[in-house]
Amino acid sequence: MVKEEIRELEEKARKNRLLSLEGIYNARSGHPGGSLSIAEMVTYLYFCEMRVDPEHPDMPGRDRLVLSKGHGAPALYAALAMRGFFPESELKNLRKLGGILQGHPDMKKTPGIDMSTGSLGQGLSAACGMALAAHGAYNVFCIVGDGELQEGQIWEAVMLANHYRLSNLYVLVDYNKVQLSGKVDDISLPGDIEEKFRVFGWYADTIDGHDFASIESAVNAAKGQDKPAAIICNTVKGKGVSYMEGNYKWHGNAPGDELYEKAVLEINQGV
Repeated sequence: MVKEEIRELEEKARKNRLLSLEGIYNARSGHPGGSLSIAEMVTYLYFCEMRVDPEHPDMPGRDRLVLSKGHGAPALYAALAMRGFFPESELKNLRKLGGILQGHPDMKKTPGIDMSTGSLGQGLSAACGMALAAHGAYNVFCIVGDGELQEGQIWEAVMLANHYRLSNLYVLVDYNKVQLSGKVDDISLPGDIEEKFRVFGWYADTIDGHDFASIESAVNAAKGQDKPAAIICNTVKGKGVSYMEGNYKWHGNAPGDELYEKAVLEINQGV
């Protein structure tokens, strides 16, 4: 990946953050912290990696994405809109009655959504089923939260994926170290996440989740394995907005007028 390509992706990630916040601001509700932390992940997947067609969102051979941490939907919706699945203007109708953009992903309402999610811990199980059904015809990506790793169902799915050697399954862990009510370490110590996946028979790697070159390198390395892969992405909760970064209070709160303007200014200035 050359510098110009990286700059273009960084610009897309910046726009993703702005669109995510715009939707949350207009809805007066949503989850900004965990949406801003995955901007680079969804940008890379939809603009570099995944085989998708906005004109044919149900194309049988398409790659799939399961956003297991469904509260990060604003970032996913922004990526889908930027990719052309629906107009960007629709993002202003986030969480609005009669709209196509629910608070959590809904595959029956939104073009490009492959699995309805929201109840934490369940998305990886669905992703395993998709990967198993694919018989190698397509890849399945699943974004999970670090707080979500506290769910037992996650590790049941991890065992199943290893048992069936689902080499077309790729998990990206949004390791922003903050969850709804505080720091992940203070609530349930995750330990060495990479090593845990390795113990369960997975290929695993840990990277800077805000660096596109690192994401590309990790995904390419994972694609060369004969087993499921986990990429632990070190990220910042509320990335790009000073008062949100690392602050659990912005897990599920929408900014008011003044703070929204401050957030937009900081993202545009790269603060």
